[in-house]
Amino acid sequence: MSEYQYFYPTEVRYGDLDPQGHVNNAKYLTYFEQARIHYLIQLGLFSKDQSFMEVGVIVADIHITYHATTHYGDPIKVGVKTTKLGNKSIVTEQCVMHAETGKAMATATVVLVTFDYEGLKPISVPEEWRKKISAYEGL
Repeated sequence: MSEYQYFYPTEVRYGDLDPQGHVNNAKYLTYFEQARIHYLIQLGLFSKDQSFMEVGVIVADIHITYHATTHYGDPIKVGVKTTKLGNKSIVTEQCVMHAETGKAMATATVVLVTFDYEGLKPISVPEEWRKKISAYEGL
């Protein structure tokens, strides 16, 4: 999974586990979301004190493929990369992987729509975002 330039380290919390003792499938959504937000901050598209009400993103579609179980104590990191910039959408690919072995635990394709939360409508991807994402990802 070397094609990812950005990784966000995270940890498996006890509360993430299901009765079978591995990470509940729904928790991967949280891992992916946390990494995506930090990716956007890393690229300079958001700051930690900025409100999403100005220009935000909303998940329009997400597909997750589970490759292996993840357990409490497993060192994991989450990769994020943008693969496509549309008029009003951004497509990202993400992975949860074992931080030491590089083994993929889960992968996802996520379609984000740039959104005006006050006007409650999709908006065009800001030109500044296009430039920063393209420069970082080589798009």
